[in-house]
Amino acid sequence: MIQAIGLTSNPRKELPPAVDDVSFEAPAGRVTVLLGAPGAGKTTALRLMLELQPGRGITYFRGRPLHRIDHPAREVGVLLGDVPGHPARTVRGHLRMLCAAAGLPARRADDVLETMGLVSLRDERLGTLSRGLNRRLGLACALLADPHTLVLDDFAHGLSVRENRSLYGVVRTYAEQGGTVLCTTADPKEAARISDRVITLEQGRVVADQATADFARTRLRPRVAVRSPHAARLSALLTKEARAARRSVEVVQEGGNRLSVYGSSCAAVGETAFRHGIVVHQLADEVGDMGPGATAAPPETSASPAVHAVTEEAAGAVATTTAPVDAPTATPVYAAATATTSETDADASGPVARALETEVLAPALATPALATPALATPAEAPAEPPARAAAPPPPATSSSSTPLQDEDAPGAPGAPDSSPALAPAPTALSELPPPITVRPAPSPLRPLRYEIRRATGIGTGFGIGAAVLIASVLTAVLSARLGHTPQPRLLAAWPRQLPLPPAALGAGLLGALAFGDEFRHPALAADRGTVPRRLGLLTAKLLVASLIALLLAVLTVGCDAEVLYLVYGGELVEVPDDWLALGASWLGLVTGCAWAGVLAAGVFRSTTAGLAAVLAVPLLVVPLVQWMSRGSSVRAAAGFPARVRELFPLGWPFGGERYLEGVLRLVAQPVGGAMALSVAALLCAYLLTNLRSRVR
Repeated sequence: MIQAIGLTSNPRKELPPAVDDVSFEAPAGRVTVLLGAPGAGKTTALRLMLELQPGRGITYFRGRPLHRIDHPAREVGVLLGDVPGHPARTVRGHLRMLCAAAGLPARRADDVLETMGLVSLRDERLGTLSRGLNRRLGLACALLADPHTLVLDDFAHGLSVRENRSLYGVVRTYAEQGGTVLCTTADPKEAARISDRVITLEQGRVVADQATADFARTRLRPRVAVRSPHAARLSALLTKEARAARRSVEVVQEGGNRLSVYGSSCAAVGETAFRHGIVVHQLADEVGDMGPGATAAPPETSASPAVHAVTEEAAGAVATTTAPVDAPTATPVYAAATATTSETDADASGPVARALETEVLAPALATPALATPALATPAEAPAEPPARAAAPPPPATSSSSTPLQDEDAPGAPGAPDSSPALAPAPTALSELPPPITVRPAPSPLRPLRYEIRRATGIGTGFGIGAAVLIASVLTAVLSARLGHTPQPRLLAAWPRQLPLPPAALGAGLLGALAFGDEFRHPALAADRGTVPRRLGLLTAKLLVASLIALLLAVLTVGCDAEVLYLVYGGELVEVPDDWLALGASWLGLVTGCAWAGVLAAGVFRSTTAGLAAVLAVPLLVVPLVQWMSRGSSVRAAAGFPARVRELFPLGWPFGGERYLEGVLRLVAQPVGGAMALSVAALLCAYLLTNLRSRVR
């Protein structure tokens, strides 16, 4: 169950807040829809609930706010728009990365792929998926950890009718098994078709909170949609006949050649057009929106009305379809309207036209006998259904818990023989992923596994490494050609004209990219804000960044030495006497750049800020350190190892004074001291933000 209390976003300059004091409840076992026009505040409300945006108010998920839940991914499955993954990551690699983040076994990704019908696409890149497959993958990501709640933001927008039906079938099955579903939409007809309760937002405020039956009775209205090149003439005739017969019929000209006729039927409108020889291109039963600012969507793009295409064989001949809407107060259910053609009387003048029927999904207004028990008797429903994972699967005959098969597919019941060829339907989704019966125990290797999968799942890191090696080799060869560069700097490809060597810049860039996925994916927001500020994850990122930096540093020196040997001989690649101190300084510099990139990206929540922090070390911090080190402070610190040795008369174990002296010499260098100062400051800032989020 979801309880949102007083959600209010921060005002934007002089504009009012996008969400102002929004409160509602979404019970378990039901589908709750937030309805509103674009800009009404639906997405902002969801982001406030998920603590992805600063504001006031609080949201309880089964009695606990999100930041008090140890494993949010196992409590709430989230889909906000498209899948926020790296375009170069594969479908299977993306799911396996999320499994590692949630502490799930890797085989869980294969189970979800099989259930969602994505097994054949597991090696496809995210950037190549169509909109329908992207939304299906997003729903698979939301269901990956077997959560108790689904929060979906207009996840079926822009999809075809069959794709909508497939995804809504999964959502309905999930709710029937005891889960809580909260989704958003801007289409009132779609809200009435898929939901048990509709909460209407307007200008950031709740203006209505209704059961679906009440919403359909007060907001939706049956109508007949007509398209004709003689729309104005037909409108006048329909108005004249209704006035003569003293019937309440309203004819609204929507624009162009489209009419909306309220209070009549397809049969009556078709007979009027037939008697007066008016050509009709489209005649269909629809459900119109009577809400504020509602506009009628064209039938070509609308996914909700029941559209029965009518074609003519001769001018003036019209075939009507019988799709009556007789129960506007009943609860709409997920059904397909089957149209039947009717022939005109044999004595009537003019040829007889037969309609070529195209069946699409319709928001049929069902009778009480067709309504599900959960919708028919909401008062008798239990306050808290059993846990979703422990609930038995719904019966195969349930009209609302199992996704409907395509009626126009070959062999499907009720499919007309004369149906035109349609696009192939997506794979039917008939069940949910298997529940997770035993939750894995917390493991200290969980964040490390996640970070390894994140870093190795795309080729960006390998591309950056290759570019660094090529740049280092070219820089070393050119510096040796020009001369005036010491041999240690040649091996590191670090001439005095450059603030940092290519290897250090590459390590800093890879470190700055370490938080990229956490900025985008709500499933990885394990704590307040879009960045999981947990020390375990930070330790894993620093460890992986260090290993990558060390590998890059060693490969850089090896490649530079090999190329210098091939070009200039062995004179430039001789091992210096103080190779140990130089090697330690080199590895410390590259590792420090990687750490600075990781910490800055985590603190400022930006990859650009991470790279800027690395560049700021030689350009800003080094001059500051040099200015501060002028005077007698350097001379006073020169004998620091000897004075420390006096405090320990037994001596340092394993020659520790030599290592301490090497570290001090490294820190005494301008770049080394500036890097140590920068890393320490960024680490303190990260820890302070972590403590602040825990206090909240």
